[in-house]
Amino acid sequence: MDKQPSEVAAMFDAVAAKYDLTNDVLSLGQDRRWRKAVAAAVAAGPGQRVLDLAAGTGTSSLPFAEAGAFTVPCDFSQGMLREGKRRVPWLPFTAGDATRLPFRDGVFDAVTISFGLRNVHRPEAALREMLRVTRPGGRLVVCEFSHPTWAPLRTAYTEYLMRALPSVARAVSSNPEAYVYLAESIRAWPDQPGLARWLQEAGWSKVAWRNLSGGIVTLHRGFRPDPD
Repeated sequence: MDKQPSEVAAMFDAVAAKYDLTNDVLSLGQDRRWRKAVAAAVAAGPGQRVLDLAAGTGTSSLPFAEAGAFTVPCDFSQGMLREGKRRVPWLPFTAGDATRLPFRDGVFDAVTISFGLRNVHRPEAALREMLRVTRPGGRLVVCEFSHPTWAPLRTAYTEYLMRALPSVARAVSSNPEAYVYLAESIRAWPDQPGLARWLQEAGWSKVAWRNLSGGIVTLHRGFRPDPD
């Protein structure tokens, strides 16, 4: 299941054209609800600077820009960036590795990453790098697949991931093999307290989380501490 960053980038390059459509189908439309929850948690406003990591084609970035924030969609997949620039040419799409971001210290009021931290080669290093580029008092919002809290849902969800998801992906995706990898990465991902510990160890304060869809997805939030 473990892949090198270049392999993951190539995988996302291959699915860029149909990525948003495939996600909508595979999530049964729930991805739109999850994006609204992220937008509410980030609470972007006029004059603020928002960094949207793993932004893909920029679908996740639009709510922040439409709220008046200067929004930078950043991704390591050149294929995703090209597709995003074709669709939304006015957004400042930027190529970047989440573990080595091309931004100065303390530039952003908010940093967010949706369904992308799981695909970073060193997620703990990425969380520290996100802290570096966030201003003191600024916030982080991580939206990621997690572990359903109700046992029957957890069993059904695992069955869907390993059996139904690859079958559906073969029908709608330009690279169905990629979704086999994604299903395995979801199953291997830490649970809610485990990811919260990663945020705390990276230096984020006031860490909390909120489950969506019964814990299939979880919003984690943290703040960069003010200097003493």
